[in-house]
Amino acid sequence: VQLQASGGGLVQPGGSLRVSCAHSSRTAMGWFRQAPGKEREFVASISWPGRKTYYAESVKGRFTISRDNIKDIVYLQMDSLKPEDTAVYYCATRPSQSASNKRTEYNYWGQGTLVTVSS
Repeated sequence: VQLQASGGGLVQPGGSLRVSCAHSSRTAMGWFRQAPGKEREFVASISWPGRKTYYAESVKGRFTISRDNIKDIVYLQMDSLKPEDTAVYYCATRPSQSASNKRTEYNYWGQGTLVTVSS
């Protein structure tokens, strides 16, 4: 399984950014993030083929996870970004069709893409 995250960058507070993850998986996918000095935390997850989604409370209503099962890409649309959203964002896959917020249930990880929210 190969995962390739992309789309990170610098954005001002209140702005939007979409990160993408190219994959070769027919299973549930998740996005996690890790800020400097902090543990990696759950952000969002989507089932296969995409009927169910889960979000961390801190991003609910601002972030949207989706997947294009033709292109094999999972997206994380991030709106109303805050400085505390600054982190390296990782996509991951788990050996199940069901979405999950448990980091330990994901067994393949991409390399991460840096998102910086700052004025």
